[in-house]
Amino acid sequence: MAKPMIEAVDVIKSFGDVKALNGVNVSVPEGSIHGLLGHNGAGKTTLVHILSTLLPPTGGSARICGFDVATRPKEVRRCIGLTGQFASVDEQLNGRENLALVARLLGASRRQAVARADELLETFELTDAAKRPVLQYSGGMRRRLDIAASLVGGPRVIFLDEPTTGLDPNARIGVWETIERLAKDGTAVLLTTQYLEEADRLCEQITVLSEGSVVAGGNPADLKAEVGQRMVTVTMAAESDVPVAVKALEGAGIRATPQESGKAISAPVAAAADLAVVVRILSDADTEIAELALTEPTLDDVYLTLTHEAAGKPVPA
Repeated sequence: MAKPMIEAVDVIKSFGDVKALNGVNVSVPEGSIHGLLGHNGAGKTTLVHILSTLLPPTGGSARICGFDVATRPKEVRRCIGLTGQFASVDEQLNGRENLALVARLLGASRRQAVARADELLETFELTDAAKRPVLQYSGGMRRRLDIAASLVGGPRVIFLDEPTTGLDPNARIGVWETIERLAKDGTAVLLTTQYLEEADRLCEQITVLSEGSVVAGGNPADLKAEVGQRMVTVTMAAESDVPVAVKALEGAGIRATPQESGKAISAPVAAAADLAVVVRILSDADTEIAELALTEPTLDDVYLTLTHEAAGKPVPA
């Protein structure tokens, strides 16, 4: 089993009477991407700030590369890279100058700094823009440069706090590919995001936060299987068949809901094999099916269910 590079155990953070984190546990092994999901104010950024030594925990413990964040902050900072929600590069400098400056600040010689900058520019496909002022970069290019800057020191752990916020779809995909390469190269990545599609694509494991507490954790497939709901949508050949079909399904213990389209109904099913049961019931009711579709649960369904339940709110239909 891969060695844990990020470990948070019962982490608590209070700001006066406000408890921003309430006993959060997270473990991220090397070469993996772990997602933190949650609404604004759920505690995602607070946890990242604690793990990156920017904030002390009120309770619990956290270790990065084996070093305690509270008692060994210097060692922790040597192990990590951090990219926040907004690009931190200097717009007046060009790409090479930005990366070389970071390398110099980390103690590299001028020659070493330029070599490291050029290496990262090539890795992040920014070589052609190396001499252009960052002011002229697109949003996606700036974000890639920002991530590159956090990797100048060769960190074993990187924190990405909503790295694709505000990017267009093409730029977002480019950043996703960059993150996947980091994990493939052995870096442990902790990613905070509000994009469910992003977490579903990138993350081997996910922790869902709501109001500072962990409400669920696991890999995306397991979360969808445990919390989500498969739905079958049946489009009837005639609108007059809809009430008959609904009555027949409900008589068999299957909750059916007419859709706005007029001819369609939807019903939850436990497995794909249940499609045959639905078809048999509707056939026995002398209704005619025009179209049948099975929809698998999504991470969006899981997230909405978990966060609404945690807040004591009704789950949206």
